[in-house]
Amino acid sequence: MAATIPSWIVGLRGQCVKGVAWDEARGTLVFHCDRDRRFVPVDHRSGARGTVNRRLRREVQDLPIWGRSVTLSIAYCQLKIGATDRRMERLSFVEPGHGFTRRYARFVSQLARHISIAAVAAYTGLAWRTVKAMDERALTRDLPALDPGALTGLRHLGVDEVARAKGHDYLTIVYDLESGDLVWVTEGRRKAGLTAFFDQLDEPVAQGIEAVAMDMWKPFEQAVAEALPNAAIVFDRFHVMQQYSKVIDTVRRTEFKRATHADKQVLVGSRYLLLKNAERLSDSQAARLDRLLAVNGPLNAVYALKEQLQQLWHAPASFTVMGQRLDAWCALAEATGLAPMKRFVAMLQRHRTGICNYAAHPITTARLEGGHVAIGLIRKRARGLLDTEYFKLKIRQSATPEPPLGLYALTG
Repeated sequence: MAATIPSWIVGLRGQCVKGVAWDEARGTLVFHCDRDRRFVPVDHRSGARGTVNRRLRREVQDLPIWGRSVTLSIAYCQLKIGATDRRMERLSFVEPGHGFTRRYARFVSQLARHISIAAVAAYTGLAWRTVKAMDERALTRDLPALDPGALTGLRHLGVDEVARAKGHDYLTIVYDLESGDLVWVTEGRRKAGLTAFFDQLDEPVAQGIEAVAMDMWKPFEQAVAEALPNAAIVFDRFHVMQQYSKVIDTVRRTEFKRATHADKQVLVGSRYLLLKNAERLSDSQAARLDRLLAVNGPLNAVYALKEQLQQLWHAPASFTVMGQRLDAWCALAEATGLAPMKRFVAMLQRHRTGICNYAAHPITTARLEGGHVAIGLIRKRARGLLDTEYFKLKIRQSATPEPPLGLYALTG
């Protein structure tokens, strides 16, 4: 039984579906379309009208239906623009210069948001690099622009850096800590990259920023101090504790080298016990930690000081009170006589103001951790196909709401 398929159902503007046939050799449903003469052809670049120079036909891949691959055989025009120019007709539903529809590209891009490029390639039968290129084009076209000049009401910012791969190709990211929105991402972790963001803010918005949370990376500190002289710099407590974890690990390795054979048996595999918070240890782990601390004085000291350091951020009454707590802790740490502790104390004293600013502005980059988890998944899913520009796009995508499933997006 023959049937006429209205063009609005299939979402092919300017085309009329004349028939559907199964191509056994290629394993695809072929939709045969002719131009809908009610639509005037226009130049794909300028949108200008022209006269038809010749009529052409091409095939493009579309979303599968009924478990079958779909190929569109479409008719289109080459236009004569002016005396010499020949331009192809604009087809709103086709990805320009490529053999697939926009909605198919968007669908592939949405798959790549949740599963690896390799998995998307296996599912669709496309090449890895084709999947990556389709995703990159769709993101470039569809993602909302990051426009610092349009931001309003900023009060607390979080600044951090992420790497495309370990130790390679860093990006600077900036979040609004109150809304959780990603507001800036740029290549490198240089002062200039962060300054460029501040320079684009409207003056009243920049002046309204009260505090910026960050790690102790000097270029970030300099950028904020120069661009936002009235904003408080708050050095992130999690970064401080991360640096102290390195102290514990250094002392642990040193003590292991010095230990007797019997004590080494206690020290083996103790790194996790020393770094994990006490309340998260199981009963057996807590008992093992107690044995470890009983046989090694230096580790006992650094572990006890870790517990006390964490209390530094517990409801400080004021900048002055927090500074007094910090100075008291530093005195105890100095008294251990351990070289790694002395170096850590010197680092704390250099950053004393930024650490104690937490009392007036209790903000951290903890809200960025969800973004970091998403970024880690992006790296894993990309499997070596992640260049810096694509990485930036994927980070921006991770910070946007999930759109409707592309399978049901019928228009280009």
